[in-house]
Amino acid sequence: MRTTQELFSLAGKTALITGGSRGLGLQMAEALGEQGAKIVISSRKQADLDEACAHLKARGIDASAIAADLAQEAHIQPLVDETMKRLGHIDILINNAGASWGAAAEDYPVEAWDKVMNLNIRSIFLVTQAVGKASMIPRKYGRIVNIASIAGLAGNPPGTMKTIAYNTSKGAVVNFTRTLAGEWGPYGITVNAIAPGFFPSKMTKGVLESIGEEALARNAPLGRIGDDEDLKGATLLFASDAGKHITGQTLAVDGGVSAV
Repeated sequence: MRTTQELFSLAGKTALITGGSRGLGLQMAEALGEQGAKIVISSRKQADLDEACAHLKARGIDASAIAADLAQEAHIQPLVDETMKRLGHIDILINNAGASWGAAAEDYPVEAWDKVMNLNIRSIFLVTQAVGKASMIPRKYGRIVNIASIAGLAGNPPGTMKTIAYNTSKGAVVNFTRTLAGEWGPYGITVNAIAPGFFPSKMTKGVLESIGEEALARNAPLGRIGDDEDLKGATLLFASDAGKHITGQTLAVDGGVSAV
């Protein structure tokens, strides 16, 4: 019987983290690398990736980066192929790349709808499918963690955000997670989702500025928003053998906002 330390260890494991150059993606890359995983991070901008890799390596993490725009289908298979070349196989996939767009539903541009849905759910499907076929299904092992949002669990209160495509896409991520867990469970692959609440990031900067961190914190039973450590525990649970009997679940990490 393994110890708790052994169950949470990722020594010898490999991981691909999309949207891994900053914010929540970088926090999750830290979590996996700190537990011993060899990782590849991906995002659109090479400069951001270079900075993130330097940060990770300074923490003793074996990390490399591949620039790819997952909104473009043509970038997805080369990303997976190059990751496989570097790592040999992919044990863990963190689907974090995403985008948002704010506009009133009645005036929401269709091009904005398509952009958000394409990156937030279509690309997740394509990346996951490619990784599953290349590594996880043949090896009958995998840990997939999809980043949803509490915005995918409910609507927005009146007078706050107007993000119909983002909320819809994140709701789709929740059901994608459930459905794939059922299909790929027989291959020894777990599929779970994390639904963050408000964390400081480039994506949430506008909301934090317009509503205010203190106002957002007041809506949370814990009286705070997320910080640069709060996703690490959930990520490790789903990525390691500590969570090997958990699949198809969505865990809100939001200070209790979605519970009240």
